[in-house]
Amino acid sequence: MTSTGNIGTGNINSGKTTGDGVIDAVTGENPAARPTANKGEVFTSFDVEAFEVPSSREEVWRFTPLRRLRGLHNGTATPTAEATVSVRGGDEKVTVETVGRDDRRLGDAGVPFDRIAAQAYTSFTSATVITVGTEHEVSEPIIVTVDGPGVDEVAYAHTQIRLQAFAKAVVVIDQKGSGTVAENVEFVVGDSAHLTVVNVHDWADDAVHVPAHHISLGRDAVVRHFAVSIGGDLVRLSPVVHFTAPGGDAELWGLYFADAGQHLEQRLLIDHSQPNCRSNVVYKGALQGDPSSREREAHTVWIGDVLIRPEAEGTDTFELNRNLLLTDGARADSVPNLEIETGEIIGAGHASATGRFDDEQLFYLQARGIPEEQARRLVVRGFFGEVIARISVPELRERLSAAIEAELENAGA
Repeated sequence: MTSTGNIGTGNINSGKTTGDGVIDAVTGENPAARPTANKGEVFTSFDVEAFEVPSSREEVWRFTPLRRLRGLHNGTATPTAEATVSVRGGDEKVTVETVGRDDRRLGDAGVPFDRIAAQAYTSFTSATVITVGTEHEVSEPIIVTVDGPGVDEVAYAHTQIRLQAFAKAVVVIDQKGSGTVAENVEFVVGDSAHLTVVNVHDWADDAVHVPAHHISLGRDAVVRHFAVSIGGDLVRLSPVVHFTAPGGDAELWGLYFADAGQHLEQRLLIDHSQPNCRSNVVYKGALQGDPSSREREAHTVWIGDVLIRPEAEGTDTFELNRNLLLTDGARADSVPNLEIETGEIIGAGHASATGRFDDEQLFYLQARGIPEEQARRLVVRGFFGEVIARISVPELRERLSAAIEAELENAGA
């Protein structure tokens, strides 16, 4: 099964709306600006004009260099070209469709929760929908390749992956090329279905990419979500997990490697609103910057929000973020947040650590005759090894290991 299509140009108004519009008729307020009871009650809408233009004074945007978004956040980034989507792999029970915004399935996994996601929804021309049939297990990975619109071009995109009940599939979303791209990616995982998705951001050095991932789990559904950021000038990924029925199991794994001048940001929200669900988050990053220039600083941001609502009894959750600073001129911001609204849970916790090489590890390796340069490489490989080993596609594991090796060589490590 192979399919190719285009996404990106156009500015068609959405046929769906959520919320109260730009101004509430009763209070005279913008509903997007109202305070929320918890992280899960953030304002959502398909209408871009329902959101105010982001400001660095807002908590959700305070780490993001808005001037480097090229107008994605304020409506000035007009679509000028298309990104190309091609799909291969799968079989006769995997369907690939190119649909318009009037397709009623779009939005099933979640509604845009910020202005850029809403802009992407109101600006895409066509969406790619990939569906795996009921009780079907796909024997080989489904590969979705996205090529950017090109240098100085702007595109908007929408992709939806649907697994019907008891289906099982591995999906690789491989994103590369140049340009400025904002998109929504939906994962609708039916009852007792099992989805493994690996999203690789291997963009060219000029690229700016702002994706929102909406992940919806049915009863006893399983999701293994891997996010790998190794390219681009700026990448800001926002995965949101919604449990729609009891028994869901979500694991989110992340790997990112920031070079001088790169800004790589991940903002996660796992919304436990159903009983007896489980989530686990492990994100690991390495940074190597240029200490001679502030403009060449390597900067990563990881925000991990977990909400356990009153009705989510029996929840079991943990999140971990670790960052390894390889040089001076590198900055890693890590903020785990845990909101618990019921005491009837199995467990909940979080951990975060940022530091340089472990001197004891280096000493141990050097004491056994391994040169310092090689010892440092081994430490970095081991640091990322836990994440890479869990990726079930051998070719992708080899590619990521080679990419990390290339990053280290470029830095002269």
